[in-house]
Amino acid sequence: MLHGDVLGERARLTPEKTALVFVPTGERLTYGRLDARAAACAAVWRHRLGLAKGDRIGILAHNRVEFLDNFFAAGKSGVIVVPLGTRLTAHELAFMVRDSGMRALVYDGAFAAAVRELKAMVELDHWVALDAPADPADLRYADLLSRTTDHGPRTTVSPEDTYCILYTSGTTGKPKGVMLPHRMIAWNAYNTVMSWQLRDVDVAPVFTPLYHAGGVSVFLLPLFAAGGTIVLHAGFDPGEIWRTIERERCTVAMAVPTIFKLLMEDPAFATTDLSSVRWLISGGAPLPLYIIEAYQRWGVVFKQGYGLTEVGVNCFAMTVEQSVAKKGSIGTPMMFTEAKLVDPEGREVPTGEVGELLLKGPHVCSGYWNNPEATAAALDPEGFFHTGDLARRDEDDFFTIAGRRKDMFISGGVNVYPAEIEGELLLHPGVKDAAVIGVPHPTWGEIGVAFVVPRGEPAPGGDELAAFLAGRIAKFKVPKEFVFTDSLPRTAYGKVVKGELAARWARAQEQGAGDAS
Repeated sequence: MLHGDVLGERARLTPEKTALVFVPTGERLTYGRLDARAAACAAVWRHRLGLAKGDRIGILAHNRVEFLDNFFAAGKSGVIVVPLGTRLTAHELAFMVRDSGMRALVYDGAFAAAVRELKAMVELDHWVALDAPADPADLRYADLLSRTTDHGPRTTVSPEDTYCILYTSGTTGKPKGVMLPHRMIAWNAYNTVMSWQLRDVDVAPVFTPLYHAGGVSVFLLPLFAAGGTIVLHAGFDPGEIWRTIERERCTVAMAVPTIFKLLMEDPAFATTDLSSVRWLISGGAPLPLYIIEAYQRWGVVFKQGYGLTEVGVNCFAMTVEQSVAKKGSIGTPMMFTEAKLVDPEGREVPTGEVGELLLKGPHVCSGYWNNPEATAAALDPEGFFHTGDLARRDEDDFFTIAGRRKDMFISGGVNVYPAEIEGELLLHPGVKDAAVIGVPHPTWGEIGVAFVVPRGEPAPGGDELAAFLAGRIAKFKVPKEFVFTDSLPRTAYGKVVKGELAARWARAQEQGAGDAS
């Protein structure tokens, strides 16, 4: 039967193979050992916490082995796991606890203060501490494990049973809980292995947060399906990551563009032996060409991926050769994936034109938890998920992202896509970071405003950047205003919060200061 117990199935085939290396402790766990830990965790859920199939349990923790125990226990128990963002306030967490209807929360001692605040807002059947408890009355995870010896059989689940609920970042409005069924967990793993040509000898570092879809879906689940090895970091430390890639002979790695930028700016980048690396892949946000070119100069193959929490985060693929010939593209749809581009009326657009990207396949979610309206708006009757992203397709069926539909603005009756302008701005040697938004204008309807983080001194001026862009993009695309700032507001996963930039701009106009920095 198709189900999401990817770890259990791999452990059955190659129990003695190394599955996980945990960097902070140096601990190395085989598939058999990691699977036994997950089975023990599932038994704790059933026998000590009284959880049954369909119940929800939250986990609030940094990257650690116990996080994986709890994540993979969902594949064995039918209990739905709800990973929670580690940067959220107690108020934000309380919304997710209530919305999901979870009965228990497993938490890392690092969040004891937040848990104490949370306890004043919500009631749960059980609070389980992985280490330092927030309250002496809370259960201890280690004690529960030591008192649970009967692991019992794996619970039978159906492909459409929900495996986990992942909450979106909530850059606009309240976060939505994305329901990932067992079918989606399994298919994302299978499809990525086949389409990306992953191998059982591949070794991948994971330093992105495990509570995010990218943390578990990009390499953790696919490599476990293939029988490779994951090297798990507790957090992001550029020097440690480069040392680990060299020491563990890592072959593939994923990060968002912001992280790849920080990695290449670290001094260790120039001295690390990267001969083991087959390729790197970026996702989560548009990838500037200058980052690709910087890594390619060091002989590293660099690909760009694409995905959303709702569609499995891995949806496109390309070969090593195509990553050079189609530089800047996200690739062609993976196996068993349908993709089409449509205009606002739902008609497919011709090759080369921009349209909203729609995706369909077994790796697409089943909708949003307790939100039938949002589900109906995103998943159409044909089963296509409406991503909200704009893209172009070339004659070879390779796609390039043009930006978010909500980010596009119309200036003088012509569509303008900020991602294109941002990519060109980042090629200027004096620009460290940049984001473009559309703002109202009495003559043109909307104009572009570029928020720019300078790289050192002297900083470029607006006229200099406008002249630079004028030689690279059409005049109507060049921003009419440039705002210089120390940093851009970003989500925990590196996406610019453009709503905050728009609010800054609006406040500055109201004050008549013209300073939105």
